[in-house]
Amino acid sequence: MDDELQAVFNLCVSNGVTLFDTGDSYGTGRLNGRSEQLLGRFSSDYSGINQENLCIATKLAAYPWRLTRGSMVSACQASARRLGRNVDLAQMHWSTANYAPWQEERLLDGLADLYEKGLVKGVGLSNYGPKRLQEIYPKFKERGVPITTLQVQYSLLSTYPVTELGIKDVCDQLGIQLIAYSPLALGLLTGKYSEKDPLPKGLRRLLFKQLLPGIQPLLGCLREIASSKEKTMAQVAINWCIGKGTLPIPGAKTMKQAQENIGALGWQLSAGEITELDQVAASLDKAMVQNIFQTR
Repeated sequence: MDDELQAVFNLCVSNGVTLFDTGDSYGTGRLNGRSEQLLGRFSSDYSGINQENLCIATKLAAYPWRLTRGSMVSACQASARRLGRNVDLAQMHWSTANYAPWQEERLLDGLADLYEKGLVKGVGLSNYGPKRLQEIYPKFKERGVPITTLQVQYSLLSTYPVTELGIKDVCDQLGIQLIAYSPLALGLLTGKYSEKDPLPKGLRRLLFKQLLPGIQPLLGCLREIASSKEKTMAQVAINWCIGKGTLPIPGAKTMKQAQENIGALGWQLSAGEITELDQVAASLDKAMVQNIFQTR
């Protein structure tokens, strides 16, 4: 799919989508580092509008064998080699505070080192809750290293980090941009899947079979609002994330998906529509499973 993915990348950038998020753990075995390699190639081969605004972000995994601050610096340098360019935003992929707090301290030191050494333009975190964020924030501040972003699993089916943990309020207080990953809940919010239609294979199939019956009220609400605004359900779901002050990062493997994502920009849901979606989402019995690495 490489050629099609290049076309997807080009379409996104030319339409103002300039942040691309990956991770050094995306691609294992014979595909080791493949995601970063492809993204580096796509950015290198792109020429046109918004080229100077490209921001390539990667997440550095807290692997068990990464035990020193130097290992984070080395990991980012390896990502840069795969990308063929410097990493703009380096992020700690997850916190080890729940099972190896001694490891996390060193890795966070290494993350701050990247900024101090001028190897990255900014640093961020992923899967951190407000309590843990507030515990580590002073250490970064003392070193004069701003935490630029924090990404969490956030969508109409995964409001837990914001509504229950209050992470958005804390990020706003600290000047941190909240990034919403999986804003379409693995595709459940697109309207593509139903109990009658074929479901994806593997673990997603089991998850979808469990969730689909109970989320019909939300899908119905999305469908109704989408119809009234002449948008798709996916575009409404992504726009809802934007309306909440987050930066959603939906995936796109095809031109059709990219065009649909782009169609979520340039307009706004009304306050009433957002409230209606909030109320329906809050009334559901089940929601998406949270990332096991999400801290409080």
